[in-house]
Amino acid sequence: MWFDIKAEIKDRIAITDASDSVTYKELYNEATTIAHFLLEKFNTNHLEEIKIAFLVNPSIQYVAIEWGIWLAGGVAVPLCNTHPISEINYVLEDANCQLLLSEELFQDVLKEAIIKPVYLKSITIEETHLLPLIQPEQRALIIYTSGTTGKPKGVVSTHQNIESQIKTLVKAWEWTATDKILHILPLHHIHGIINALCCALYVGAEVHFLSKFEANKVWDWWQKKDFTIFMAVPTVYSRLITEWENSPQDVQQNMTAACKKMRLMISGSAALPVSILERWEVISGHFLLERYGMSEIGMAISNPLHGKRKAGFIGLPLPNVDVRLVNEQNNIVNQGDIGEIQVKGDNVFLEYWNKKQATLESFTEDGWFKTGDTAIQDEEGYFKILGRTSIDIIKTGGYKVSAIEIEETLRLHPSIKDCAVVGIADEEWGEKVSVCLILHENQDLSLENLRIWAKTQIAHYKIPTQIKILTELPRNAMGKVIKPELKKLFLL
Repeated sequence: MWFDIKAEIKDRIAITDASDSVTYKELYNEATTIAHFLLEKFNTNHLEEIKIAFLVNPSIQYVAIEWGIWLAGGVAVPLCNTHPISEINYVLEDANCQLLLSEELFQDVLKEAIIKPVYLKSITIEETHLLPLIQPEQRALIIYTSGTTGKPKGVVSTHQNIESQIKTLVKAWEWTATDKILHILPLHHIHGIINALCCALYVGAEVHFLSKFEANKVWDWWQKKDFTIFMAVPTVYSRLITEWENSPQDVQQNMTAACKKMRLMISGSAALPVSILERWEVISGHFLLERYGMSEIGMAISNPLHGKRKAGFIGLPLPNVDVRLVNEQNNIVNQGDIGEIQVKGDNVFLEYWNKKQATLESFTEDGWFKTGDTAIQDEEGYFKILGRTSIDIIKTGGYKVSAIEIEETLRLHPSIKDCAVVGIADEEWGEKVSVCLILHENQDLSLENLRIWAKTQIAHYKIPTQIKILTELPRNAMGKVIKPELKKLFLL
């Protein structure tokens, strides 16, 4: 299978975490130990897609457990290490997990877990088993959607889906065994699991885990080691920018030099504000590569590794991934017209776990996955995301407007640090364009003054009619703004 260790990389360093480093051979041995434990635990020679949940910080142990589950024929269900017990129990119940593995440091969190945890230190093996033969079509992974527009759903990927996603990115981003990545992403999400971890391990690259993101530590690590790749969400780049700007000039020079040694820096999981992209390019020398994907499809669209990258655009379809834009009648739109992104290929997931109707509704009759994201395509074929059809496309006064486009414009205002636009139901207008603002320190801004300024920037029907001033925007673990929470603020 795709996660077997190739002979030529077995003695290379695979992972370094806060306490240790392991070679690929050592990592595989640890995974094999987990696999034997699971087979013994369930008294079987093949787990036959039994769902195994695990709550572990980013570490060597995380990978050993995930691979161990796969080696034994199970389905890995990684849990978020910052979620409250209510959300953990939701996943355990919804996925019908039969076992929960965890580190002892989560004992307090798991006191009320609906499954009694098995802690890693208690794992022993009395006998070993022959590892089963794993088929490509077997279910391998269930990860839960971010829940920004509804209750999280379990996205089921097969080994074939995962291998397709990995091979696509290895080719597009030219991963090799000489790469080194500082991994700071959550490991219950496609971005952290596939893009940053599995791609690296597939080619024999080095992964260095930073279990918790701290901007100063990222800068320190970059200056200590010759990393070649970094992946993050826009909010991470924003915090790295702040850390750089607050550093002495001589330190800034060292920080910038460390960035310039890398070959690739990527942003994803949320729309990248052009202001962050431009500032990061000045600081680091890197024009961030923005790409597009989701739990259900892995990555589908990316700006090129070589060639033109466009600010505000997510790029071109990746190798072996079919992408189209369609209108509400499911007809392909003309170039320059708005449509929903639909995707087809081996990268596309199998099903939503235990949600047959939701799965059926997510595909067209001819097998295209309906992403629910609205976009346009320019004359060169580059895609630009306008937002989630359900929450970022606002219907107001007979017009369809993009919340993301309005947000990008409002960030140009000198008093606005960040913002999020939502549509609020209204009898007269259909929806009112409404915005939550984060202002720069010691700034004030009224709705009237914002509207006066905005009239010089955007069409009148895109100008917000309601504002709320906040100190921060509610975000999930991947940095996406939870817009349903913001809508509630305007309904109070």
